Amino acid sequence: MAEPPVSDRNISRRLTEMARLDPDRPAVIAPSGRAISFAQLDERSTQLAAGLAVAGVRPGMKLVLFVPFSIEFVELTFALFKTGAIVVLIDPGMGRANIFNCLNEVQPDGFVAVPIVHVVRWFAGGASRRAALNFCVGPWLPGITATYRQLIRTDAHSFAVRQSAATDSAAIIFTSGSTGPPKGVLYEHGMFDAQVDLIRDRYGIVPGDVDLPGFPLFGLFNSAMGVTTVIPDMDPTRPAEVDPEKILKAIQQHNVTQAFGSPAFWNRVGRYCAEKNLTLPTLKRALSAGGPVPGHVLQRMSNILTRPDADLFTPYGATESLPVSSIGAREILESTAPLTKQGAGTCVGTTFPGMRVKILPMTDGPISSINAITELPPGEIGEIVVCGPSVTREYYQRPDSTRLAKIPDGDGFWHRIGDVGYLDSTGRLWFCGRKAHVVVTPNETMFSVCCEAIFNEHPRIYRSALVGIGPRGQQRPAIVAEPEPGQFPKTPADEQQLRDELLALGRQHAHTQNIRDILFHPSLPVDTRHNVKINREALAMWAAPKFKPA
Repeated sequence: MAEPPVSDRNISRRLTEMARLDPDRPAVIAPSGRAISFAQLDERSTQLAAGLAVAGVRPGMKLVLFVPFSIEFVELTFALFKTGAIVVLIDPGMGRANIFNCLNEVQPDGFVAVPIVHVVRWFAGGASRRAALNFCVGPWLPGITATYRQLIRTDAHSFAVRQSAATDSAAIIFTSGSTGPPKGVLYEHGMFDAQVDLIRDRYGIVPGDVDLPGFPLFGLFNSAMGVTTVIPDMDPTRPAEVDPEKILKAIQQHNVTQAFGSPAFWNRVGRYCAEKNLTLPTLKRALSAGGPVPGHVLQRMSNILTRPDADLFTPYGATESLPVSSIGAREILESTAPLTKQGAGTCVGTTFPGMRVKILPMTDGPISSINAITELPPGEIGEIVVCGPSVTREYYQRPDSTRLAKIPDGDGFWHRIGDVGYLDSTGRLWFCGRKAHVVVTPNETMFSVCCEAIFNEHPRIYRSALVGIGPRGQQRPAIVAEPEPGQFPKTPADEQQLRDELLALGRQHAHTQNIRDILFHPSLPVDTRHNVKINREALAMWAAPKFKPA
């Protein structure tokens, strides 16, 4: 095969290079034990791409991929990249209404999906039914252009992988919608390229590593880095319900050296290991993202990762800008955790090389230019904005959202990540919560993560959420607390006792001393992607009727 030109930035070329360098190394291992090598993954994805092209798929077409995390998922993703098509990824856990809203927004040219998805889209009508190119990972159904088995049998000798510029569109990945309607983030091949380089270099990931990713997209990064992907036996949309025994079995069986999971994932695994006195000696690194990682999770994982220099890293970013910064659990526990417990926010570390961060005063409308607003000094909380090679430039078909989220800077731009925080005197970034979750009372501005940390220190509390009751500027702050399993108050007296203890904690700190209301909830509502981002908007609506008008 001829070497691709230097100008070709199609992300699939990285898989082809890994297949050339180490063809026989396992690329993906399924829970069943079935495996596929890098050479086979590259060859099969090319055959699938050829079949897609013969069936009519052309560069720039938008195809929705609805296939569970599997060998076929990885094959088909790279196949679509090789055709030059745009892969549309929608989190199936976001709910049917949100999914169909996303589909109507994208107006896809086709679907690559399992049978049930085709049946549902056919009866749903609209944009889903109008899609002309539809491929089934399963048996043939009416209206299907071709099945996976038909595509994989295509003679690929005359097929040429699409050469792509860095700015060519590669994917539309929808946000989780945890703080508003899901939005399609338009990724370019060069952005994926940059993400792979940033993640690989920061964590010292090398070909030959073995990764167990609790989030499917990280499995795709692995194939581009020469890392074996061990697909976990779990529902990726329910990491809080993962079976630790299955995860530990896979880690041990395949000598996994790296694993990614949300804080909810590692909470389950860490508690199980602590109860059973188990460790993870093969892991060089664990990664966790999607929300702040609680201190108890960091401590348990630090005890469990026994390999020298092993650590749990917490990369910070968003669908639109990943990665931004990172820090390890050992540094957190030794340096920043005591400050977090006092309400300083969550330290998310230093920025990746090439990524830049500024803290700006909080504003609600669009910002015409980065020069039109003054950057805040270290230590002052404001809105976090980021700039770098992996930051996406637009939302698909949402010009108003793009204008609000992007700040022009000459030929470049900054992304308003939607979070608030600050830079400390050493250049580390601290996260203080979502901008949408800031509570503004007549007397003060309160930041969710800073306030919740105080109440989370109570031994009976698993997590808590700050909510504001009433209109912004006149809000009444309240804490909704979720007790640890088995610790929910069983009597009115016990409830009042726990409430009094929490209020006493709040009075010890200036930024929480004015919180007078504590409510208890058996299970705080969380996002569907990582099961960790608390839906404070829903909680505020739940809490509001419990307060009498002043």
